[in-house]
Amino acid sequence: MDKLWGIDLGGTKTEGVIIESVENPEIIFRKRIPTESEKGYEHILDRIFELVKMISTNTGIKPKKIGFGTPGVLDPCTQTMKNCNTTCLNGRPLKNDLEKILGIPCVITNDANCFALAEAVIGAVKEKVPGARIIFGVIMGTGVGGGIVVDGKALYGCQGIAGEWGHNFLDSSGGPCYCGKTGCVETIISGPALQNYYKSLTNNNISLDEIVNRHKSQKDKNASLTIERLLEYFGKAMANVINILDPDVIVLGGGLGNIDLLYNEGIECIKKHVFNNRLETVFLKPKLGDSAGVFGAALLV
Repeated sequence: MDKLWGIDLGGTKTEGVIIESVENPEIIFRKRIPTESEKGYEHILDRIFELVKMISTNTGIKPKKIGFGTPGVLDPCTQTMKNCNTTCLNGRPLKNDLEKILGIPCVITNDANCFALAEAVIGAVKEKVPGARIIFGVIMGTGVGGGIVVDGKALYGCQGIAGEWGHNFLDSSGGPCYCGKTGCVETIISGPALQNYYKSLTNNNISLDEIVNRHKSQKDKNASLTIERLLEYFGKAMANVINILDPDVIVLGGGLGNIDLLYNEGIECIKKHVFNNRLETVFLKPKLGDSAGVFGAALLV
């Protein structure tokens, strides 16, 4: 059986892995290199080519197909990249160019889909809720994104934007979003958005971890206002996802997924808004950490 190759393409780092199989996701080899995205699109392609060559040289294994997790979406119609925060990728035929330089088929999806796929198939969901059919993987950190897995397969949608809950309208108080709209989920409950909200109350710029600690100590009313804002809007935004998708499991990834309050007070806020008399969706912390992206990319093939 062919080994599974995956590459997680990020703005800062690019990581490659070979794993044995879906049934036995043992790491055969793993390598991480700087992406150097500031040097442009062609340089990123060169870096990927170098990484694949390094891995192949070290293992003696040549890929027959590679899965890629990317910081954006391959548009199914134009076959060019869109919605990438590594902006030099936008408008570029990344899949076609990778297949040209590598000489093999490539499968591309965004990093949130890779996260969701990995946690569903070999991570937290498999371990704690085996048999779950519909999984929503949440990324809450610098940005807010999501991925959907149904029966062990990532769901992309006809426009490639399935799971993009971070750019649904939530409240106008979030202000303008980089996507060109106003009041997106990302403008309210992402890490930077919450830090900016605290700063607007205090003119003091501190980390989100510190805001959480100050809230827990009950000695900073503005920290508590910030966390209460997170919990209430998390409840509203998550309830919208549950009302539409009704997943068995939601895995909370990204930096904010480490905030314990989301798993108790946050869930209570969801209950207030979900269109049901109870909430049976299971919420899990991720198991794979920063490995989820590259493992998910490998599982694409």
